[in-house]
Amino acid sequence: MKVWNARMLAVSMAGHDKGELYVVIEDDGLYCQLCDGRRKLLESPKKKKFMHLQVIRKVPEELRLLMEGISTDADVRRILKEYRRCMYICQKQMSLK
Repeated sequence: MKVWNARMLAVSMAGHDKGELYVVIEDDGLYCQLCDGRRKLLESPKKKKFMHLQVIRKVPEELRLLMEGISTDADVRRILKEYRRCMYICQKQMSLK
């Protein structure tokens, strides 16, 4: 059973946006509202079924705190950029071992 909450990160697993990273803005049962801060803004989020998403459970604590205070598209872009930077650093460290 999947546990979904607003203010989580998710990756699209199907559709023309496959592989894109989003912030889950709202959960309304069967669908959730997604935002990336560039193409899909907070004012007009993307509606996608849960079955087409992969939730990201391992998120650094500082990003969790930032996600609680999302109010603008710039906040969303900053969160996604920081998450990508953290994953890049982790991959670099793993490749050096």
